[in-house]
Amino acid sequence: MLYSTVTPAAKRAAFRERLRSGELLQLPGAFNPLSARLIADKGFDGVYVSGAVVSADLGLPDVGLTTLTEVATRAGQIARMTDLPTLVDADTGFGEAMNVARTVQAMEDAGVAGLHIEDQVNPKRCGHLDGKQVVDDATALQRVRAAATARRDENLLIMARTDIRAVAGLDAAIDRARALVDAGADAIFPEAMRDLGEFEAVASALEVPVLANMTEFGKSELFDARRLADAGVALVIYPVSLLRLAMGAAERGLDALAAQGSLRSQVEQMQTRSRLYELLDYGRYTTFDAGVFDFSLDDHHRPGRPDPDIHRNDAKEHP
Repeated sequence: MLYSTVTPAAKRAAFRERLRSGELLQLPGAFNPLSARLIADKGFDGVYVSGAVVSADLGLPDVGLTTLTEVATRAGQIARMTDLPTLVDADTGFGEAMNVARTVQAMEDAGVAGLHIEDQVNPKRCGHLDGKQVVDDATALQRVRAAATARRDENLLIMARTDIRAVAGLDAAIDRARALVDAGADAIFPEAMRDLGEFEAVASALEVPVLANMTEFGKSELFDARRLADAGVALVIYPVSLLRLAMGAAERGLDALAAQGSLRSQVEQMQTRSRLYELLDYGRYTTFDAGVFDFSLDDHHRPGRPDPDIHRNDAKEHP
């Protein structure tokens, strides 16, 4: 009922432990708190909060227009909803080194288990678009050092994302990834790898977990979890998938409504009221409500206030 009873610190510790297990962890992207509840209900390993999804939810393109407050607020709403760890896209840290430090502490306060900081220039753009630019080595490393220094919980996962593959090739991506680890990154997100061989090359070159981004319509083929695990990948995200599914269904429904005058043809595709109530845990709210408010005002007066019966008796004796 309400929110997770697992503390953010416990989620972070558990996330670290799972990463040490060597299993591939799958983190679908949540576009709101309810979808995070569904991800947990289906038994996934964690929840991802995509910067592109937060932008789209606000009706904006993914070009660095969102603010730290907007992203941290949505990340906190999602993180508190389940017992799962939440990994959040923190873009470039919303500025330079001092901004990155503030971003880390704001995300830590929001209850996330980890975040990633990227090496694109400001303003950034979607990692699977052409024409990206990355900062120089010194700036990229400074961002990661600032992030690692600013965290207060040692279990908060600081992940470094590098987009340099699209700019300077795979070897440059591996070199930068190594430098980012030396600067304090706990994990690496090599964006827009072309094939499994590239994922394997990055994972083999590092001693920290490597993340694969399985976003639709991007530069990478949509590899299944088994093949990614065989390539040495430790985490896989599906950042925009649920939003795309939901918006696709919404568009088809609106088309049907416009063409047919009702949504009768779409009802079979909808989540039922009973399933929604199950996800929202309506039953426990009802039980809680009954337990808290199961009393009569006639039998419970506030401490320090006169008993209403006394006044009634006084009124009878002194008209």
